[in-house]
Amino acid sequence: MAGQSALRIVWIYPDLLSTYGDQGNALIMSYRARLRGHAVEQLNVRSDQPLPVQGDIYLIGGGEDRPQRLAAERLRKDDGLQRAVEGGAAVLSVCAGFQLLGHSFYDEEQGTLPGLGLLDVTSSRGTVRCVGEVVSQPDPALTVGGRPLPRLTGFENHMGTTTVGADAKPLATVRSGNGNGAGTGVDGAHAGRIVGTYLHGPVLARNPGLADLLLGWVDGDPAPTKAEDVWHEKLRAERLAAVGA
Repeated sequence: MAGQSALRIVWIYPDLLSTYGDQGNALIMSYRARLRGHAVEQLNVRSDQPLPVQGDIYLIGGGEDRPQRLAAERLRKDDGLQRAVEGGAAVLSVCAGFQLLGHSFYDEEQGTLPGLGLLDVTSSRGTVRCVGEVVSQPDPALTVGGRPLPRLTGFENHMGTTTVGADAKPLATVRSGNGNGAGTGVDGAHAGRIVGTYLHGPVLARNPGLADLLLGWVDGDPAPTKAEDVWHEKLRAERLAAVGA
């Protein structure tokens, strides 16, 4: 999709969905795209603006119940994300953003509400609040440079429980923490070029391989991004050591 033009990274509704530093995912994605030689255009699209349909990568973060509800209402009325996905765009969604991409999610005030139906997942209110560090082993089918993604690290803070349907696969198997809910044993989901997760951190700062996965989907280069700095490796090692992983 990027071709000779700038690679377009679209950050969806930073005014509603950007808890726990999730907007850092846009910064990391832009940074690694530039390392791969792309000119980058980052578009921060507020909830009162229409979503462009010509983006390459769309990012959506977490938020509380009311912002999530408002975001879902606006995205159902604006079919820009659906059209972009149909055109081959990649999507990374986190926490509340992950839930609203599914068929339905739970709102404290209004109960079960419809999502966008872009991922075959369904979310409800759990009985246990999931808080703390998560370490998970990604689906081995997700590779960068012919190798499976390394372990994912992040932190969670949610009451949601998400069930993955037959038309999607769990993003990762949980080794420490909860992920999609207490007792589920998995975190997130993926299908096509859409990835969802409960991991904050921001998740791409802790797991730059995940950014490379999405970049490879849109620029056709499956190789890992070459970077001279090693700060992300130090961050990963620190966070993994914190939970004895």
